[in-house]
Amino acid sequence: MKCFLNANVYTVDSSLPRAEAVVAKGNRIVYVGTSAGARTFAGSSAEIIDVGGRLMVPGFIDDHVHFVLGGGQVDGLDARMCASKNEFIEKLRAYVESHRGGWIKGGDWDHERWKEKTLPRKEWIDPFSADTPMFLPRFDWHMALVNSAALKLAGISHDTPDPAGGRIERDPATGEPTGMLKDAAMELVLNGIPPQTPERMEECVRNALRVARENGVTSIHDVSEESHVPLYRRLAREDALTCRIYSRLPLSGYRSLIEQNVHYGYGAPFARIGSMKAFADGSLGSNTAWFFEPYVNEPTTGLAMEALTSGQMMEWATEADLHGLQLSIHAIGDRANDAVLSMLESIVRTNPPWDRRFRIEHAQHVRREDIARFAALGVVVSAQPYHAIDDGVWAEERIGPVRARTTYAFKSFLNAGVKVCFGSDWTVSPLQPLLGIYAAVTRRTLDGKRPNGWIPEEKVTVEEALRCYTIHNAYAEFAEHDKGSITPGKLADLVVLSDNLFAIPSERIRDARVEMTIVDGDVVYQA
Repeated sequence: MKCFLNANVYTVDSSLPRAEAVVAKGNRIVYVGTSAGARTFAGSSAEIIDVGGRLMVPGFIDDHVHFVLGGGQVDGLDARMCASKNEFIEKLRAYVESHRGGWIKGGDWDHERWKEKTLPRKEWIDPFSADTPMFLPRFDWHMALVNSAALKLAGISHDTPDPAGGRIERDPATGEPTGMLKDAAMELVLNGIPPQTPERMEECVRNALRVARENGVTSIHDVSEESHVPLYRRLAREDALTCRIYSRLPLSGYRSLIEQNVHYGYGAPFARIGSMKAFADGSLGSNTAWFFEPYVNEPTTGLAMEALTSGQMMEWATEADLHGLQLSIHAIGDRANDAVLSMLESIVRTNPPWDRRFRIEHAQHVRREDIARFAALGVVVSAQPYHAIDDGVWAEERIGPVRARTTYAFKSFLNAGVKVCFGSDWTVSPLQPLLGIYAAVTRRTLDGKRPNGWIPEEKVTVEEALRCYTIHNAYAEFAEHDKGSITPGKLADLVVLSDNLFAIPSERIRDARVEMTIVDGDVVYQA
């Protein structure tokens, strides 16, 4: 047994909200209570770990992660922090010079950080990459810069039509592609890029596991590709996973899971599947989130994905739901959220009832009247609070102050009885739950111009944020009986923090650190 003593335990369990000790036997919690009681319960042979009065909480669960992609960024190209066009160009030039010989991918650039917020063009990078095809997504992965070498390989020219659900940006004078591809147009290039080798994929996963351990993340809801699942399962069999993975696979492949008799929550504790992911629209940063009204800065209402508008998503989703597969649909704009809610309402009317736990990923911009529809359907809002303090710097320039009032409406959703779960969308934002908690509690935008918070009425309490990162996320993956709170019988996934989040000023939460991460009863990280 392991006996964690002298702790300030916040259990997320209403039957015993606070405690000072936890005992784990194997991979399960067997005692929660006083330090004296823990010593008596565990006996003299137990391993004693003195927590030193620090705050202990359930292991953090991240509701939306691109795990392999994130692990690849750890030792790959990362241009996210570039603060200008010139810095971006020079970063890419240096990387190309040391990585010639094949495709260059990555970057996660953000033009909103630059003084001149102009979208990049192929002419910026062509001079030093004539023989090196490049695919460089913006950090939200809803648009990408490619060079002329990549356009040529993909057969994209002046005469190539925009694909459904995508846009090829063109020079207004010549009509030639600028190198900027939005949403479905990115697939024209992506489909020609050789897949990762199995060795590189495993390397990425191991990188990602290290980042998760260091940040107290003991479970993730991964946006997985089918090729990731066998790797996760093998690593689980080898006891190499230090984070539990709930894979959400592309909805388009649902029939394969039905043929395998897979349904929600299928698999072993460290590698589970059964949730299906699809996209209704794009993103705000790429002006491809789908709205009822046009953007302020350009005369478009965004992009709806072809699968949604053609009715194909409805067909897939209805059959997947009928066979016990969870639906997890990306929707950013208010029109996309409305369309997805209408689709889910139709499914409820059509299919027999079951404990569906529909999810809408992001639910970023909603109409006030639609919040009640989320509650009535029992839709889980899968949100990423860091996006609020990032997008909040410039969002009103895109959608105006009126629509902004129900942007990232965490408090309104919670008040309506909606299950809200939190995460990062890593690599879109850092895999750091403490930073997410800071964002949800303060809503202080990254530019420092809103010290009282952007849309402050949507701020949540520390307790609410912790629940969104723990028990609500466990519920969203049908695992609330196994994790999400420090309760006897549940898995021994625990985190010790440097500071008491309940006692320090909210603006200092971002400076708190993970001191210890415990997964399956084992200490897997110690600062």
